Amino acid sequence: MAFQIILNLLIALIWMSLHTTWDTLNFVIGYLIGLLLIYIMRRFFPREFYGIKIWAVIKLLVLFIKELIVSSAVVLKHIISPRLKFKPGILTYQTELTSDWELTLLSTLVTLTPGTILIEISRDQHLVYIHAMDIQDAEELSAHIRGTFEQAIKEVTR
Repeated sequence: MAFQIILNLLIALIWMSLHTTWDTLNFVIGYLIGLLLIYIMRRFFPREFYGIKIWAVIKLLVLFIKELIVSSAVVLKHIISPRLKFKPGILTYQTELTSDWELTLLSTLVTLTPGTILIEISRDQHLVYIHAMDIQDAEELSAHIRGTFEQAIKEVTR
């Protein structure tokens, strides 16, 4: 993947050197041309096309920002409401993530989302204990984490 990125930057610099002006627009055009060339010649590289991983990272960031905004609104609604109607609790979550990097990313994303915090990861790294401010249905919350964060993390890391 690093080779593809360096090759793409080199193609962009060559494109810029073929023009009389060294500006951002020429660099972006050269970078996009390099991206297209690397995509066309992707079967000659030992690893998959790096644009797929970049797209997965962008999707993960967008997902996190969306979850951050939604959970912030829910926490704000609980704060503003005159009666406390939430049900805090600890969720035991069975994860399919295996590497330390994946578990660290999951714990960071869960902890940065308002209303939730990752308390502990079991020694065998298959159980994760999450404290949530409002757990109406534990199975629904587990399915939500599995379908959003865990799936996006798998796309980025595997």
